[in-house]
Amino acid sequence: MRAAGHSLPPAPETGFCLSQLSSRQTWLRRPHSLKDEGREIMSRLEQSWNWLAVTVGALLTLTPSACGDAQGSRPNVLLLMADDFGIGDLGCYGNNTIRTPNIDRLAQDGVMLTQHLAAASVCTPSRAAFLTGRYPLRSGMVSSDGYRVLQWAAVSGGLPANETTFAKILKGRGYATGLIGKWHLGLNCESSSDHCHHPLNHGFDHFYGMPFSMMGDCIHWELSEKRAGMEHKLNVCFQIVALAALTLAAGKLARLTSGSWTPVVWLTIAAILLFTTSRFLGVLIVHADCFLMRNHTITEQPMRVQRTTSLILTEVASFIQRNKQRPFLLFVSFLHVHTPLITTEKFHGKSAHGLYGDNTEEMDWMVGKILDTLDMEGLTNSTLVYFTSDHGGSLESQLGNNQYGGWNGIYKGGKGMGGWEGGIRVPGIFRWPGVLPAGRVIHEPTSLMDVFPTVVQLGGGEVPRDRVIDGRDLLPLLLGTTQHSAHEFLLHYCEDSLHAARWHQRDEGRVWKVHFATPVFHPHGAGACYGRAVCPCFGDQVTHHHPPLLFDLSRDPSEAHALTPDTEPSFYQVLDTVARAVEGHRRSLSPVPLQLGARGNAWRPWLQPCCGPFPLCRCDREGGPAPGPPREP
Repeated sequence: MRAAGHSLPPAPETGFCLSQLSSRQTWLRRPHSLKDEGREIMSRLEQSWNWLAVTVGALLTLTPSACGDAQGSRPNVLLLMADDFGIGDLGCYGNNTIRTPNIDRLAQDGVMLTQHLAAASVCTPSRAAFLTGRYPLRSGMVSSDGYRVLQWAAVSGGLPANETTFAKILKGRGYATGLIGKWHLGLNCESSSDHCHHPLNHGFDHFYGMPFSMMGDCIHWELSEKRAGMEHKLNVCFQIVALAALTLAAGKLARLTSGSWTPVVWLTIAAILLFTTSRFLGVLIVHADCFLMRNHTITEQPMRVQRTTSLILTEVASFIQRNKQRPFLLFVSFLHVHTPLITTEKFHGKSAHGLYGDNTEEMDWMVGKILDTLDMEGLTNSTLVYFTSDHGGSLESQLGNNQYGGWNGIYKGGKGMGGWEGGIRVPGIFRWPGVLPAGRVIHEPTSLMDVFPTVVQLGGGEVPRDRVIDGRDLLPLLLGTTQHSAHEFLLHYCEDSLHAARWHQRDEGRVWKVHFATPVFHPHGAGACYGRAVCPCFGDQVTHHHPPLLFDLSRDPSEAHALTPDTEPSFYQVLDTVARAVEGHRRSLSPVPLQLGARGNAWRPWLQPCCGPFPLCRCDREGGPAPGPPREP
């Protein structure tokens, strides 16, 4: 683990740089004399006037957008999302050992959120909530049987066609819309080419990237998501079937049994198939899941992972250059920093934190290259840029003394843990030069779901009224025209189970967190479920709390000290308030098919995308080596 290698901010709920903390403390100091008081008043009036000028200017800029007029006045929207990235691995959030100058520059030039939250602690449901502005349970992008994410590219589950993404709305308002990178929200329903869940069916004009997700099995890595477990099961089945075949054959040869040799033959064939499948399973997974598509066409199967970074950067630059004369929405969904941490040679060994640090620094370099493209095309001042992660870092991505997952700073837990902060608290950085105030830090609870109504309204669209939208427009908070988040309550699910809820008690300036259930860490005293790929959501490895655990995040963001009726006078009042909010939330839910359950998450050969005769899926339409290898960092 890398805890000792990180320097975190001294104030528990700040999560921002010391210089910013110092400026807040200066504002709060009391004057020592009447003369000082006069200077203080003048200083405050001057600062208030500056804020008013910024706000009025911003609102004047946004007026045409709100009315849907003057297409050129609407901002471009560039959304950057890391994969499995720990909030504690960014310099602007307190890290001083991994170099992230480009992302830090975004925070310096824009607005940084310190209590920004994913709607789920794993990939598929979190991304569904991000795109739709709705808890994933509303769209059925969860399961109730242990399947946390989509397991294969060739499954029938995925983001339903009746869900509305921000891309679909902005496309209707004249935006060019693109997604480059990871999708992981499904592909086909009934055939290998119906593309019912494809990004192009959800409002994106252009898609280039992985329909599934980067994973260790893409390079037969030592940390395996499914290959190792499946190989073990196949080997056990092979041994059982082979033993049965040998026993029957021995009985026949010894004339201890009578009848046909047919069962022996079929058992022998089954044993051979099981043995062969177990030996070639890794190769089959690479071909089945690890491929690149451009729109509906497979361009590389299996993908050549060492050139993927350059291909993605080239695609991003091409999209921006093609669409610079019209407003565009571009969602760059990085394959970094998900295991197996594919890193080009130029970044190997460059960081102080092994392969994970190398991969993080390469991603930051990619962010810099994308921002450079905006600069070169003269689009920086007309583009809203947003950086985040789909959820927290994976603590269980560990092998021996090597930690391959992210660091979540002072926050407890990580990826896959429904309610603990480490799995759901993510970076949230917005930059829009000349509109959003530079260097602003916001400590209010916000959500990835808030991006939906924010970009929809900035693009001149309307938030749907025919469904519940859980996200809230962030613009007033980002501009400083309101002091508090529009969220009073936020819910934290693990699959379809509600594990935790938070209440922002605005009048008291407190954020309460209630845990109804928490995973049992293994081994005892550890901070994660080591020995498993991810913590479970239910069963005997989950503790249900009666009464629920209560934390005051405004004073204890690390969730280190659970409150009791003896230590917190308002203990039962808080629990009662949260219980009423949860009940109201449950009344707003409608039953929908669960897309990630076993039925929709099983591999189906007729849904397998293949650029050749199945199962010989192999092609390379990228035209040779990728252009532009990374320069020296």
